[in-house]
Parts: sequence; structure tokens; C-alpha cells
Amino acid sequence: MKDSILILGAGTMQRPAILAARKLGLEIYVVDANPNAPCVPDADHFETIDLKDREKIASFAQELAAQKNLKAVFTAGTDFSANAAYAAEKCGFAGHSHAACVNASDKALMRQCFKNARVPSPHFILIEKKYLRNTLTDQVAAGLKFPYVIKPVDNMGARGCRMVRNREELFLSVDEALRNSRSGRALLEEYMEGPEFSIDALIYDGTFTVTGFADRHITFEPYFVELGHTMPTKIPCQEYLQLVKTFALGAKSLGLSRGAAKADIKWTKDGPMIGEIAARLSGGYMSGWTFPYASDLNLTEQAIEIALGRRPLALESSRFPLAIDGAGYQMFSYECSRSSAERAWISIPGRVKEVLFLQDAAKIPGVRDVFPRAKAGDAVVFPKNNVEKCGNVVAVAQRRDDAVKAAENAAKTVTLVLEKGNPLTDSFLEMKRAKEDGHFPPEAFQLPKEVDRAFNFELDCESERKIGQYDLISSCVPNSLSSCMDIKDWNNLTLLETIEKFDKMNPNHGELNYKKFWLALIRGGIQGALYVSR
Repeated sequence: MKDSILILGAGTMQRPAILAARKLGLEIYVVDANPNAPCVPDADHFETIDLKDREKIASFAQELAAQKNLKAVFTAGTDFSANAAYAAEKCGFAGHSHAACVNASDKALMRQCFKNARVPSPHFILIEKKYLRNTLTDQVAAGLKFPYVIKPVDNMGARGCRMVRNREELFLSVDEALRNSRSGRALLEEYMEGPEFSIDALIYDGTFTVTGFADRHITFEPYFVELGHTMPTKIPCQEYLQLVKTFALGAKSLGLSRGAAKADIKWTKDGPMIGEIAARLSGGYMSGWTFPYASDLNLTEQAIEIALGRRPLALESSRFPLAIDGAGYQMFSYECSRSSAERAWISIPGRVKEVLFLQDAAKIPGVRDVFPRAKAGDAVVFPKNNVEKCGNVVAVAQRRDDAVKAAENAAKTVTLVLEKGNPLTDSFLEMKRAKEDGHFPPEAFQLPKEVDRAFNFELDCESERKIGQYDLISSCVPNSLSSCMDIKDWNNLTLLETIEKFDKMNPNHGELNYKKFWLALIRGGIQGALYVSR
């Protein structure tokens, strides 16, 4: 009988685990609450079990251990590393302890572990729903020094997470965070200013090996939406070593000893500060795609070897030691031999009529994968978190700039056309354009203030002007925009490229109101222009 593995989750982020387990010759059992999850057909055996139901998962694992030679319980890219550890512990398997994984899953416990071990991380206030008003009233009376960050203690993907910039935003932001918390708790933390990084590591037998270090690209204040990541990092060596050392200190404080770990960490004016550490491999296409492409190391396969109680021989054969104190760990790193970049594309609010140019994006040199998430008929929103994006691309090249260019070109190639007559789209395009910095949601093209004033004045003067049915949009661009043709929208499409793309996609657009068209294009990019002209 073959050895078998139980994998928690059947989503796209779990596909690398299923493929790695198959390569290792394991019988693959997968559980998920959704019997229609995309990777269900990839499993040898599937069981419908809610990933929140740790007792049912543990019981199923014990049954498999007794009857099907189960040797490991594993997850990646889910919230449920603690439930995987609980089931593994019940079966007597190798891995992080359940207690350590709870520390790494509950952000309140995590922050307390960091505080007790003096690991650099932001000061925090725990807010529980039942004590909400008293807690916040006392803190506000004491004088909070904004900005802060609010986040649920037990969710991922930036759901319910945002910056709180003033007292007016405080209660609404806290309510949103609590709605996204399964336990009705949230953290109010000091905001950490500085670039952010994502780091993967494998920990076992007293060793700590960095297996991926990426620059994260986060935008759309006051929310934290990651529009992509790039590896290897551009950060200088000394700062790299300090960030890795802080990651190791944080992992040690949580009790992580055998398995994967993933850190979100910032470089601030005071040095490294940990956002959070998870007891699993990263999601977001990093551990399963960008790092393997950049390094030729199947990271998920090596993590499964550790979960099986084996030595990760491919990892050990090519890593090199790091001369830093790792809180008792022996420190190593595995380097990239090329660069890889992941980028997302997003949408304005509405309902998708069609998704265009996916195949064109996939044919761009350097592009390895195109992952559409939104399809025809789906409702879409302007994202406030990492699960509301519409798709992702991954590109690889020897040079970092070439990988970034390929990923950005692919992301801006894909075009979501929205159904007409949607009140959410109408509302978005008609929203009064805010003048202050940091407003949400932003315009597709954020014009300099002096250009913006001239643009609005010009449109008011031309309020009755029409664009003829066969007129090229490129022939009637407002004079005020002439200096802004290289400004990019959120999908990296320049204003000039947007105009050219519209002329190519919609040459017979019918008669258009000049002012309405250009306001829609600046506000909603190519989507806004197509929406008001079809």
C-alpha cells in the first residue's frame, strides 16, 4: 500500500501541493467544504469537510492513518494551518505543534508572543465585539495618534483590514473588521510606514532556511491590496539579513519548529517590524509559482517531505549558510537564479459581460501563467482586499526588469467588458471626483492637480460637444491631457494606450457626449470608456 497524504483545501492555491504529492508517489486525499472547488478532480479521493471543522478533519485523518497508511496532513495558502496541525498531532505525525500554529493563526496571540519575546512589531489594542464601545471610548479619550491599522484577528487576504486615518473612520472601520472575524475580535495597531516584503521559510531539525524573499506591491489606501510581488528582492544585503533575523526571532517566539513559515514584514525607520507570521507556505502565487520559477526548487515538494518526517534533500543540496544569529536556529538561504513577477488585474464595480484577450496575454514572451478569477456573469467590485481582484499573471526572465515588464504587459492586456445599465457601475463613474490625496476609490488616471483643474474647466466649456460616430477618440483628446499621456492606470495601461485600445476595440461607437466620455475614461479607464460607448 502506498503512503498517503491528507491535504486541506481544493482551491487553486492548493494545486501545487496536490501535484507535488503526486510527484512523490503519494495517495492523495483532499478535503474542502466546496465539492466544486477547482482542484477536486486532481485528488485521488475527495471528502466534503468544512476546513473550520477541526474535529471532523482529525477524525478523518485518524481513520486514514489506521486504514490507508496516512503519513502527513498538509495545507498551503489557507487559514487552517492550526487545524492541519491538530489532525497531524492526533495522528502522531511530524510538524509544528498545534499550539504553535494557533499562535500563528490568532493575531492577538501572535502579537502577545512577539511582545513577550521583544520581537519588533507594532503596539496593539485588542478589541472584542462585546466590549467594543467601552474599549474604543476609553482609547479615544486617551488620544489615539493616527494613523492606525485595524484587522480581524483570524482572517487572511487583507479581508476587513484597513488604515484608520482619523476618529471619523474609527468606528466604521472597527465594525468592518469585526464582521470579518470568526471570533468577533480585532486588533487596532500602530501603522508601520515602509516597504513590505513577503518571506517563505522551511524550519526543521533546528534549521531555518529562507525559501523566497519578495518585494510586495501594495496600494489603494486606506486598504491594503497587493497588486503583485517581485523576486528576488531589491533590498540591500544588510537590511535583508536584519529582516530574516527578525523573521526567525518571531517564528521562535511562536514555537514553530518543523514545517513551513511565512512572514509579512516591513522595513521602517526603526528597522524591521513584523506584520504577521503564518505557519504555512505563502499563498498569492509565491510559494507555488514565482519562487519555483525563479529558483528551480519545488518548494511545496520540500515542505511535504518535511511533513512526512523526511529530509528535504533537494533543499539541502543547494542552500548556503547565513552568518546571523537566528534565535537558536541554524540559518540558511536558497537563492534565485532568475527573476519572477506576479501582477493582478482589477475592475471597476459591475457585472462582467465578457473577458477579452486572455490568450493574447498568455502569448507575451516571459509569461508562464494567466489565472483569470472573474468570468462572464460574475459580479465584480473595486477591491478592498486580496480576494476581490479579477485575475493574476506570472512571468519569468533572467533580468528583473524583463520579468516585471512581461507581467505588467500581460495584466494590462486582459480587458473586462461590463454589462450596461448596472447601477453600481453608473454610481462609480458618476461619483464626484475627490481632490484630496488618498481618497477611495481612486480614479483610474490620477491627474496632477493643475491638470485636473484645466481638464474640468475644458470639459465644462465643451459640455454640449459631441464625438461623431466614426471619429477616432485619438483625434479629439482634450488639450489639457496632452502632458499626461504616459500616466498609468491601476492595470498599468497608460492614458495613450487606453485611447489607442479604445479606437481599436470600438471604432463604430456611435455618437458620444464629449464630456461624459472623457470623465468616464479618466474615472474608469478602458472599462469606463467602453461602458459609456457601447
